Parts: sequence; structure tokens; C-alpha cells
Amino acid sequence: MSKRRIPHDAFEFYFSLGPERSYEKVAARYGVTKRAAHEDWQRRLEKVEAEARARSDQKKVETLNTEKERHVQALRLVLGKGIETLRSTQLDSAADAVRAITLAVRELRVELGEPSDRTAVTVEDVIKREYARWMVPVGEEDEQRPAGEE
Repeated sequence: MSKRRIPHDAFEFYFSLGPERSYEKVAARYGVTKRAAHEDWQRRLEKVEAEARARSDQKKVETLNTEKERHVQALRLVLGKGIETLRSTQLDSAADAVRAITLAVRELRVELGEPSDRTAVTVEDVIKREYARWMVPVGEEDEQRPAGEE
């Protein structure tokens, strides 16, 4: 092989090879030595891949935000309809409206990142409760058992 200079589009060819990429293939394609084909492309390739990952992650964030906003809008609509129904209905037949309002408020809180009935208990609280329940000093097991449990 001659010692020709490698063309500017060689990196694009190298990149397009995907998992099968190698400097040998680039050198063979352009009729240069393997050493001539090596122009710190690994670092350049890592940079391209990192930029692609960052753009992909940003797109995911945007998609999640769009979905969250759509959920919030739908829940606000349900909340509004529930309040509207409650205003126009007799108090004794307004149970469906109250349920809709309760559900919408609860789900809105979750969407907006506030704790709900499901998320208000922390893991730390559960661990402390279980620790207190199970870690009884030896000999005190019977004393701490409620009357009637034997």
C-alpha cells in the first residue's frame, strides 16, 4: 500500500462500519496504511456517541414532560367536571361527583410530585416500625404480647 493521505470522508466510512469497524478496513478501502488510517478516531467516535446519548436522553425528558402535562390537563378536566356536577346536583345524589373530585385531586398530587396515600410512608418509617415490632429483648416476648395472644 502506498502512503497516500487519507480522505476527509474516511471517518464517515469508519463510523458507518458499525460494530465491524476497524482501521484495517478503512486502510483497505482508501489504499493507505493502517497507520495512516488511525487519526484518533476512537476518541472522536466516543464523543459522537456521547452526544447522541445526551440528545436521546433530552428527548426522553421532553417526552415525559409532555406526557405529564397531558395527564395533568386530563385530571384538571375531570376535577372541573366533578365540581360542575357537584354544583348542579342535589347533595344526596352527588356521590359520583365527590368520587371524581377526590380521585382527580389525589392523582393530580401524584403527578405534581406530592405524596399520596400510597407514597406518604417512607422506607425508613417501615423499617423503624418493623424493628420495634421484632426486636424485643429476650424474656420480654410474653410481656409485650397483647392479652389473649398466646
